[in-house]
Amino acid sequence: MECCLLLSSDITTNNTKLYRRMEKQITRRNAIGKLATTLAFAAVAPAAMAQSSKTTPKNGSGPGLTDPTTKYPRPPFKKQPQPFPGLGSKMTPVPDHGEESYVGSGRLMGRKALVTGGDSGIGRAAAIAYAREGADVAINYLPEEESDAREVVALIQKAGRKAVAIPGDIRNEAFCAQLIAQTVQQLGGLDILVNNAGYQQSHDSILDISTEEFDRTMKTNIYAPFWITKAALPHLKPGSCIIGTSSVQAYDPSENLYDYAQTKAATTSYVKSLAKQLGPKGIRVNGVAPGPVWTPLQVCGGQTQDNVQVFGKDTPLGRPGQPAELASIFVQLAASDASYATGQVYGAAGGGGQP
Repeated sequence: MECCLLLSSDITTNNTKLYRRMEKQITRRNAIGKLATTLAFAAVAPAAMAQSSKTTPKNGSGPGLTDPTTKYPRPPFKKQPQPFPGLGSKMTPVPDHGEESYVGSGRLMGRKALVTGGDSGIGRAAAIAYAREGADVAINYLPEEESDAREVVALIQKAGRKAVAIPGDIRNEAFCAQLIAQTVQQLGGLDILVNNAGYQQSHDSILDISTEEFDRTMKTNIYAPFWITKAALPHLKPGSCIIGTSSVQAYDPSENLYDYAQTKAATTSYVKSLAKQLGPKGIRVNGVAPGPVWTPLQVCGGQTQDNVQVFGKDTPLGRPGQPAELASIFVQLAASDASYATGQVYGAAGGGGQP
């Protein structure tokens, strides 16, 4: 019995010694691994930090930050009158529509969009963003804007999406019906409608606005979205969306934009009314209300040339917006993950405006 107990004690002592040797080896191995990791990090960190410093915007105050007050050109701008409808390619500085900066992530993959006024300005920015998010895009524009439109078509195609260019005057009801029919036929459907095209002319007095001029503003900004939406509705399925371009003019109208401001107030109202009407059908309706944005609309009569020189100066950011800065709003309102947003008007006015 004593022999057996002695043997058991020897075995226990041997096992304890073996365990301690193994523990020391494991601890030593961990220390070596940690040392190797530390050395590797020390070797890589300077390069990583250097790369990070290269990608940090120069006008930012930290990694990934960009100062919005200096991100884009500020006034004064030079006088640059153009005949209506104007070309973005002839503006100084040329507007940024996201040609180089907008990066998509597949949020609108397989969708079918129509953007009126898609050759330049805010419409162009939306068209580019939609294509890079995976949508096929049709744009409407006036024949005089063909050179700008060709650039947009090329950008849509470069994104690997189908582009359809449909020139024509949306003041004509028959053409509006044709616009929708052609879009549906060539894209194979329609589920995003952006009523963006607009007409704006500055007049110091109501006495300076002719009936013909007043009629053109109303036909372009109010009648056309009415005709286009009516023609589009039979093709819109649940999950589709309609987006109207309103303006800060709907809330705080300028004295020199008497007729234009009325149409933007009407846009805001039709967005909210139509959202209630189409909500039960699963079709969302929203609007975007830009402040001063650097587009051809401003230099071809939308502002006086004196106002062009200081355009956007009175905003809290001290500059006009660029079309590219509104593109993500149009994407968000069209995306399926914004499914509870309807009857809303999203403002982008550099700190001004009310919506």
